Amino acid sequence: MTKGKIGVQMMMLKKKVEELGAYETLKQLHDLGFHSVEVSQIPMTEENVSEMKRASDDFNIAITATTAPLEPMTPGAEAETLRDDYEKIVADCKALDCNYIRIGMLPFTIMGDKDKIIAFIDRAEEMAKRLKDEGISLYYHTHHIEFQRYDGKFLLDMMKENTSVLGFELDVHWIHRAGVDPVSFIKEYKNRVSLIHLKDYRIGDLDITDDDLKDMQNFFFKFTNLIEFAEVGEGNLNIPAIMEAGLEAGAEHFLIEQDDTYGRDPFDCLRDSAENLRKMGYADWF
Repeated sequence: MTKGKIGVQMMMLKKKVEELGAYETLKQLHDLGFHSVEVSQIPMTEENVSEMKRASDDFNIAITATTAPLEPMTPGAEAETLRDDYEKIVADCKALDCNYIRIGMLPFTIMGDKDKIIAFIDRAEEMAKRLKDEGISLYYHTHHIEFQRYDGKFLLDMMKENTSVLGFELDVHWIHRAGVDPVSFIKEYKNRVSLIHLKDYRIGDLDITDDDLKDMQNFFFKFTNLIEFAEVGEGNLNIPAIMEAGLEAGAEHFLIEQDDTYGRDPFDCLRDSAENLRKMGYADWF
């Protein structure tokens, strides 16, 4: 049976890395049964890169993907970018035996502007061609904003049609939040997706107080903002159908992510997601 590889998107472990260090954080992921990670929002300092490499070797954890913006997210932002720090980012990627670099999202300054976004994607395509010569694939991670329609067409589809080398990391929660079926949509990106974010979607509890009942504006704010990022298998998405659609589309890596754990320890959330996926029949994907 064809299978993929289940891993962890490390954005949700940023504070753990600050508290425990990169090595110990990866050790605890190993103890939970994970052998693949995608690095995001972890500062790529010399120490962190070295400790991630050491943990990768010691615990047989593949550094599947790293993250770098193409350009500054906001004017004057000091984060490394592929445009300005290409050699350093590529060197880090190679030091970690990593084959993917991902762009996490659009720069805030161009969101909502179709023409600027298409121009940005053109530049990303040129960067993808440059990285291909290094043996590295460049991927773009989607949220919901890319599902704005222009002349009846999703912006994300326009981005795909204007590229051939750039890959797309599809996030099933954000696709569903955009009002689109993740299962059918993933299939439309066959051969353009190797990375998928596994993140469930649930409706949270409606916590209404007496004060809310006296102020309908507060009530309706809570009523219309119940969507939560859920542990995999704890929400409303058809995870098995998503996994099979991913395989059909050519995806290899299925990375668990949870943007907000709502006060829970992220390791506990990851444990629940992993146990649910094993119960679904994906134990040999870890």
